[in-house]
Amino acid sequence: FSGMEEAKMTRNPYGLKIEINMSSGTHYLDNIISYHPDTNNLLGCHNFYPQRYTGLGEDFFIKWSNFFKERNIHSAAFVSSHQATFGPWPVQDGLPTLEDDRDLPIATQVKHLLLSGVVDDVIIGNTYASDEELEEASKAFYAPYPVLKVDFSQNATELEKEVILKSTHVYRGDASDYLLRSTMTRVHYRDRDFPAHDTDDIKRGDIIIVDEKYGQYKGETQIALRDIKNDGRRNVIGNLNSDEAFLLKYIE
Repeated sequence: FSGMEEAKMTRNPYGLKIEINMSSGTHYLDNIISYHPDTNNLLGCHNFYPQRYTGLGEDFFIKWSNFFKERNIHSAAFVSSHQATFGPWPVQDGLPTLEDDRDLPIATQVKHLLLSGVVDDVIIGNTYASDEELEEASKAFYAPYPVLKVDFSQNATELEKEVILKSTHVYRGDASDYLLRSTMTRVHYRDRDFPAHDTDDIKRGDIIIVDEKYGQYKGETQIALRDIKNDGRRNVIGNLNSDEAFLLKYIE
């Protein structure tokens, strides 16, 4: 096909969708667009990759997904179930688009694709996902805000857990290179006590509540973006779950 045939196919009387491959790394889409397709009937979808270590890398995925997004083509990519036993080939190690997603929980895979901001739909490549996986994937896909899993330390107080889990956190606009700051919690909890504890030096991905030694900043929620020193005024109450810590770079 030259592009003319695909464009002609999109102008069908049945509303049939014509889907093309997003993972080829070519300008094939531009050939089709030059023949003025009905773009309402033109879709893009990435491949899935049954063979371990053959899935797409992050940079390639972002580049070619953006190529389709810039041309307003609705797009999709694949995640993989860990309960499924069947795929299109006799041998398969899961069916994700992104290689780095292959062994991650399905909800984390969904979050990764959505937070990248470059694809519209998420498809589970293998069958059959469990009811639990389907529920987790659905929650991740339809969540009104990004949600990251947190592992609390043993010494995190009930109040500190409440601050983290019950608040809708807003990433402060004048962003620091060192800390993601959610400052409204210090307003909402200004009358509560946050005594100092667990004030060891801070690692990237640590979850922090500013303690009362920091005066007007007590109760502020922070996530470490870099390893930094702790002068005793920040309580490290846990960290991002190891499966999802990499998603921190997508939070805006």
